[in-house]
Amino acid sequence: MSKLSRNDLMSLEEYSQARNDFRQRVMAHKKSRLVRLDEHAALYFEDRLTMQYQIQEMLRIEKVFEADGIQEELDVYNPLIPDGSNWKATFMLEYPDIEQRKKMLAKLIGIEEKTWVRVGNLDKVYAIANEDLERTTDEKTSSVHFLRFELTDDMVAAAKQGAPISMGIDHAEFTVAVSPIAADAAASLVKDLQ
Repeated sequence: MSKLSRNDLMSLEEYSQARNDFRQRVMAHKKSRLVRLDEHAALYFEDRLTMQYQIQEMLRIEKVFEADGIQEELDVYNPLIPDGSNWKATFMLEYPDIEQRKKMLAKLIGIEEKTWVRVGNLDKVYAIANEDLERTTDEKTSSVHFLRFELTDDMVAAAKQGAPISMGIDHAEFTVAVSPIAADAAASLVKDLQ
């Protein structure tokens, strides 16, 4: 999947005019890229379109129109676009109650590295987490992590041939598996492997 360049982005004025329609398109697209592991954990799989939307929104909010500022946003978000042999996701731990969130984030240190995907009956692939910066301390994990699942050639081939895709977490304090994930999510993720 190719990375985004300045030529792929709309000017602030163009985006202002196109925003509502573009946003609806992206939100519909994102629905098929969400894998909810349980009520408190979800993987939001990123791709070129989700990152284009993220960049456009950041440029709009920050009112960035200069070349250097645009390039900074591209440099931040392009690494979250899959490279053809991997899946990239924003992993969210979602606890609406503040006290429960504090308690659970203290218990779930290292959960990001225990999050996995599996294609067919092949081995689980555990996430490579937070390559941009460390989000876990000795006291707690973060509620947001950026994950990369690097697949072998056999996994890519199996996914393209329709093998079921499973996902889960193997943490001492949080174990869950979704097997298989929904068909629309699997079909969307296979497109990342082109």
